[in-house]
Amino acid sequence: MARPLRIEYAGALYHITSRGDKKSDIYQDDHDRESFLETLGEVCQRYNWILHAYCLMNNHYHLLVETPEVNLSSGMRQLNGVYTQRFNRYHNQVGHVFQGRYKAIIVQKEPYLLELARYIVLNPVRARMVRTVNNWRWSSYRATIRSAPPQARLNTDWLLSCFAKRKLTAIERYKRFVAEGKNQPSPWIQLQNQVFLGSEKFVDETRKHLPTDKDLSEIPKPQKRPTARPLTYYSKKTRSRNEAIFKAYQSGGYTMKEIGDYFDLHYSRISRIIREKEVATKDKT
Repeated sequence: MARPLRIEYAGALYHITSRGDKKSDIYQDDHDRESFLETLGEVCQRYNWILHAYCLMNNHYHLLVETPEVNLSSGMRQLNGVYTQRFNRYHNQVGHVFQGRYKAIIVQKEPYLLELARYIVLNPVRARMVRTVNNWRWSSYRATIRSAPPQARLNTDWLLSCFAKRKLTAIERYKRFVAEGKNQPSPWIQLQNQVFLGSEKFVDETRKHLPTDKDLSEIPKPQKRPTARPLTYYSKKTRSRNEAIFKAYQSGGYTMKEIGDYFDLHYSRISRIIREKEVATKDKT
């Protein structure tokens, strides 16, 4: 059987899952979960993703992500790759954390976003890990209802606006909506061709984003980045160390650890420099 299509276009909405290698846990403790959410937040900022919902289970995760730009594959390489590095460093081990390719279902925003956002946060309840959705710390539910601080650059505005104009009213209605979803059928019964969740018209429109000369059974190849220059180039051709770090990271050819090793800085310091530069760049636009 051919692998599912990987379709990318500006404004696409995806339900994304990625599982542990050989069904192993991808989080061994709460430090790992915090590390993953931090990495997810960095990816959302760098790639301009809109994160509508998430849930971290033990051996897999669920994300509901909207991509204003055509960069799903790039962002996912960054998310799973950087988290793997951090996981292995913290646990003093090597090897894969995730099993093969991530799975991305392309979703029709209306009416499926609400249903999927509910489905995602109810995962721990269906798995009998907790009795109520509010008992699970590692999903977007508590941040959405304002019972916990927001994490990972979560955007709840569109989700809550579907329930009411006033936030407190919207939150109460969202809570009822989630509670009513425990016994609802899975949205995946409407999945088409392994990758589409939407109407026939939506599927037909989405197919137009495929190259016209390709068979639909083929997998689109990810767009190739230009080859990154050596780190010495960025060091010599920029005005400051921090600018060199930022340019090297933007090239997509180096991880934070690799850049840190070159400049003799801890990866956490590299992360702060990149974040500060991203904020400064965004403020100028």
